[in-house]
Amino acid sequence: MSTRTLISPATLARPRGRVAYWAVFTMVVALFALAFLFPVFWMVTGAAKSPDEVTRTPPTLVPEHWHLDGYTDAWDLMQLPRHLWNTVVQAAGAWAFQLVLCTAAAYALSRLKPVFGKVVLGGILATLMVPAQALVVPKYLTVADLGLLNDPLAIWLPAVANAFNLYLLKRFFDQIPRDVLEAAEIDGAGKLRTLWSIVLPMSRPVLGVVSIFALVAVWQDFLWPLMVFSDTDEQPISVALVQLSQNIQLTVLIAAMVIASIPMVALFLVFQRHIVAGISAGSTKG
Repeated sequence: MSTRTLISPATLARPRGRVAYWAVFTMVVALFALAFLFPVFWMVTGAAKSPDEVTRTPPTLVPEHWHLDGYTDAWDLMQLPRHLWNTVVQAAGAWAFQLVLCTAAAYALSRLKPVFGKVVLGGILATLMVPAQALVVPKYLTVADLGLLNDPLAIWLPAVANAFNLYLLKRFFDQIPRDVLEAAEIDGAGKLRTLWSIVLPMSRPVLGVVSIFALVAVWQDFLWPLMVFSDTDEQPISVALVQLSQNIQLTVLIAAMVIASIPMVALFLVFQRHIVAGISAGSTKG
C-alpha cells in the first residue's frame, strides 16, 4: 500500500524537486527552532545584562557587557537552594504516590476486571469535566481540617487523584497482548508478580510519560502551593519567585527564573526518547 504525501515520489526523484523540498523543510525547521529557542535565549542573556540595559528601548540583542553576578545574586538573595529543595521534595513525593497508586488502579481496572469497574472508571473520567478551580476550596478545607498546611502531604495527596494519567495507564495496559499474561499465569505467576515482572517492564514508555506529567505539574503549579504554604521557608520555587521579587532587581529575578527552569529542561532532554515512545505507544495495537 503506497503512502500519499504532499510531494509525489516522481517529483522528489528529480534534482530540482529534492532541492526545493529540502529548502522548504530546512526553512520550516529553522523557523520553529527560532520560535521556541529565542525566548530562552532572551531570558538567559537578559540576566547577564545590566539593570539599565535590560530596560533599554530599543532593547539590545546581546549584552554589551556580560554581568554574570546576577546569577550568583539570585542564588544567594532569593534563597534558591532552599526553595529548589522544597520543590524537589514536593515533586518527588507527588510523583511516587501518583505512580504507585495510579498504576495499581489502572492495572486493576484493566486486567483484574472488578465488579462495577466500568462504573468506577466512568466516575473517574467524569472528574475531568470538573474545572480545577471548582475543587480548590474543597481541597483546601480538607487539607486544613487534616492539619496538613505547610506540609508536603498537602501536595502529595491531591496529586494522586489524576484521572488523565490513570486513564493513560489503563489504555496502555489494555493493549498488552493477552498471550503474554496467560503465559505468565501458566508459569504460576500471581497477579502481583505479573504486574511487577511483566507488565511494568513492558510499560516503561508510558511510565516515563506519566512521570514527566506528574513532575511538571507540581513544578509549575502556583495557586495551590501558594494557598497551603504560608511559611516562606517551606514554599516551592514557583511561589518563592513571586513572594521574594518585591525588592529584587529585574536582572536578578530573570536569573532566578533561568535557574528555576534548568531542572525541567534537563529532565526533558534526558527523557525525551521515553516521551516520544510513550506518546506513540497509545497507537500500537497488541
